[in-house]
Amino acid sequence: MPLRLIFMGTPDFAVPTLLELVAHGHEVVAVYTRAPKPAGRGMKLQPTPVEQEARRLNIPVLTPKTLKTAEALDEFREHEADAAVVVAYGMILPQAILDTPPLGCFNLHGSLLPRWRGAAPINRAIMAGDAESGVMVMKMDAGLDTGDVAMAERLRITDTMTSSDLHDALAPLGADLMVRAMGALARGGLQLSKQSEEGVTYAAKIDKAEARIDWNRPAHQVLRHIHGLSPFPGAWCELATDGEPARIKILRCEPAKGAGAPGDVLDDRLTIACADGAIRILELQRAGRAPMKAADFLRGTPLKPPARLA
Repeated sequence: MPLRLIFMGTPDFAVPTLLELVAHGHEVVAVYTRAPKPAGRGMKLQPTPVEQEARRLNIPVLTPKTLKTAEALDEFREHEADAAVVVAYGMILPQAILDTPPLGCFNLHGSLLPRWRGAAPINRAIMAGDAESGVMVMKMDAGLDTGDVAMAERLRITDTMTSSDLHDALAPLGADLMVRAMGALARGGLQLSKQSEEGVTYAAKIDKAEARIDWNRPAHQVLRHIHGLSPFPGAWCELATDGEPARIKILRCEPAKGAGAPGDVLDDRLTIACADGAIRILELQRAGRAPMKAADFLRGTPLKPPARLA
């Protein structure tokens, strides 16, 4: 039977789950999301991707600044939901909120818990060189992604994947997983298991200060660092010019053969030496410009030895 649900989410990653829950007949009685923020050249208020979809579906939208007040709790209770589904909402749910739905609150998390609890699991998995990632549905408790796990799906991470690629692969996988979990919950057959106490890691929010590329690292680590931060905030380096050094973001690269001092341009195809091995830049972005393929960049800025990236 369909469930009466509250949906709580904010970015693009959460949209497929909302759509799948509705498509499978669940009654989403309210959507909670973050308030619109100024964006674009005109700095107009921009609703979140989840709000845009909820309004298209004629689902009531709420954007509270906090859930910790008595008024917020009363409003949450008035929905009389069986359960709440939370996907990248971006706000902590206090215990009183967690205790309100009789069947519980269930979170879709983009990692293989207990690895990469926290804010940036997709980026951190790539940056750490992990061989796989995945999505998990867990019943929420007061801890940071510490709840009992209901279901999981795994996905191989390849060296060609950027964080955007992995995000786009996990989002529909997670939507399908949550729909299956809610179906099992409705039937009374959802099984929960405790998270392991071994292998716990935390996916701290990405700090722009860690985005500079260190060519003194092995090539595979440089590649994963670049891909883990692509497209945002973008791993960057500086290209020495006759004037001020020009900052460029590298968005996609591949392993390459070659050796030299870290940061050396090894040929006319944007092969760059690392401490061990080399990478070839495939896509990049200059400050204030749109992303471009390496071949397009080289037509306007031909680079060859002895140029260097710092």
